[in-house]
Amino acid sequence: MSDQLIKQLKQHREQIDVIDAQILRLVNARAEHARHIGELKEDGVIYRPEREAQVLRRLMKENTGPLSAEAVASIFRSVMSNCRALEKELAVAFLGPLGTYSEEAALKQFGEGKMAVVCGSIDEVFRSVEAGQADYGIVPVENSNEGAVGLTLDLLLTSPLKVCGEVTIPIHHCLLSKQSDIQKISHVFSHAQSLAQCHEWLNKVLPAVEREAVTSNARAAQMIHDLIASDGTFAAAIASKRAAELFNLNVLAENIEDDPNNTTRFLVLSPHEVAPSGQDKTSLVIAAKNQPGAIVALLEPLAQHGVSMTKLESRPAKEGRWEYVFYVDVEGHAQDVNVASALQEIEKRASFLKCLGSYPVAVI
Repeated sequence: MSDQLIKQLKQHREQIDVIDAQILRLVNARAEHARHIGELKEDGVIYRPEREAQVLRRLMKENTGPLSAEAVASIFRSVMSNCRALEKELAVAFLGPLGTYSEEAALKQFGEGKMAVVCGSIDEVFRSVEAGQADYGIVPVENSNEGAVGLTLDLLLTSPLKVCGEVTIPIHHCLLSKQSDIQKISHVFSHAQSLAQCHEWLNKVLPAVEREAVTSNARAAQMIHDLIASDGTFAAAIASKRAAELFNLNVLAENIEDDPNNTTRFLVLSPHEVAPSGQDKTSLVIAAKNQPGAIVALLEPLAQHGVSMTKLESRPAKEGRWEYVFYVDVEGHAQDVNVASALQEIEKRASFLKCLGSYPVAVI
């Protein structure tokens, strides 16, 4: 390495040291303001998803690079998470064990400055937040390939909790095992949706293996850690790279999902509602009266008041044979004038209406 190159490297590193010191002072100054805000608030609510969404959107808009918008969002999520933890370490419930995509969603939304409440089922996530054992919960609600998570929708119908946020996670599955030879795999364990998302890959690469659904991908990875058959065959799990690290497993194949754009959407559950952020979504559950044209009549107020519908999903009602409820997502916050007017009109026409919550649209 030439003396000139060494000199240039030294100059850049010295500048980085100066900038790092400036960043440290500014981050601590930000933390002081965040702490004062916490002292001034009277409702005791620490996590403000609408405010955090506004901050992230503004910073990504102002970003001139070379960092990507995703990188900027990741950095400032971490800053906000650690500032939030000065007031209180929030307890966040998600479907476990560690290594699930639900944990990944929790990390993305809340950062490292939180306490994990690892649950054995989606039902338990709801119960933990309802009982005050967790401040917030993260639950999967739909996958871009496999559609809605029916259990989550059913629980939203009866739970007193509100949806206060959404998180989207790109899903990249790996085949994990203690074995290093993929040809010796005889069983594959994973969540039912993950097995479905990798159906064609399994048919092509491992057509003869037995497939068994379990409660989560990470649970599958945890199970096969000790599942070694006496005849020399081995089990494998479909899970994330993080699960491979957590359970000391070999990655036999990466990105085995049939659709490279495979994405899962998660909802953030809360005991409280959130204020408008300026770019929001509202989720509803409605039931139509038993009369001709009732479903069309339910949706007419949305068009009349200029409210865009982004999702319509039907589910069997828990009461009454052959009766259905409809899960609807619309653009806007329930406090927006046009959305509020549409909801008032829908309520007059519906046999049942429940607002699951208004919340910021996912930021990246």
